[in-house]
Amino acid sequence: MKLIAEIFTAIVAIEHLYFLWLEMFAWETAGKKVFKGSMPAELFKPTKTLAANQGLYNGFLAAGLLWTFLIMDNAWKHNVAFFFLSCVVIAGIYGAISASRKIFFVQALPAIIALLCWLFDSV
Repeated sequence: MKLIAEIFTAIVAIEHLYFLWLEMFAWETAGKKVFKGSMPAELFKPTKTLAANQGLYNGFLAAGLLWTFLIMDNAWKHNVAFFFLSCVVIAGIYGAISASRKIFFVQALPAIIALLCWLFDSV
């Protein structure tokens, strides 16, 4: 179960590194393609700073998740993974409620799966 937990944790971390790149560095280019239909094209330039701020937070989540792979103590590893995955789940649920249901499946669901795997690994 630990291997599956680590795989899903890595997937969630990679997703958040992608979100960091998209929101901080590619908001006006790739961001327009990803969020096509969700937001008028003319709003990407004035919201660039807001998106970059979101991207930075996504980077912190990715850093915390990647940190779990450097922790040798199993109790600490579980606790750090649980904390950062819980943050992702909460953000994903909030995003699904406030912006788009798709966010639940892209962001929250992989984190929920990882969280459950970590929980079952500790039992």
